Amino acid sequence: MAGTRPHVRPPEAGAEVVDADLARVDWWGAELDGVTFTHCRFDDADLTELVTRRCVFDSCVLTGVRMSGSRHRGSAFLSCRFDRARLIDVVWDGCKLTGSQFPGATLRPLTSADSDWSWTSLRGVDLSGSDLSGQRFREADLTDADLRECDLTGADLDRARVQGTRLRGTDLRGATTEAWPWRAVDLTGVRLDLVQAVQVAVAHGALVDG
Repeated sequence: MAGTRPHVRPPEAGAEVVDADLARVDWWGAELDGVTFTHCRFDDADLTELVTRRCVFDSCVLTGVRMSGSRHRGSAFLSCRFDRARLIDVVWDGCKLTGSQFPGATLRPLTSADSDWSWTSLRGVDLSGSDLSGQRFREADLTDADLRECDLTGADLDRARVQGTRLRGTDLRGATTEAWPWRAVDLTGVRLDLVQAVQVAVAHGALVDG
């Protein structure tokens, strides 16, 4: 593809890469094992169908990156920026994405299992219809995100920002929702458990006996 840099080879297993400019690299279908990237730039890189195992991307910039169809197992993307990234049909298996930001990114459909999305910024992102059960979103910014018809059963949503979040048809049963602004949340069609129902009632001034 015009503008790519195919001569830049993927690092060997266990390598540590620091402050590298990897913009526009073409690593389509590459496999990375135990590689650590710190403060690296992947602007407009083609990482389609990339496979990572136990890799770490720390404070990296992935603006405009193409990662559709990629698979990540036990990898960490810590405080990274995924501005306008194409993350269609990505598998996150046992991954940490803590502190990362996804402005304008396309994330669905996705598969996420046993992954940690805490302190991420997912403002305005469309995750509708996703199975996010059991995932960790502690203190994540979900402002204006589309979570309609999502399965969030058993998820950790403590102190998540949910102003303007669309939740119609979402299943929240068993999720932890400490410090949620229940009075400001539209709960139309949302499935709640008894604990959450009590929290909602108390937030609206009810006196609950029991």
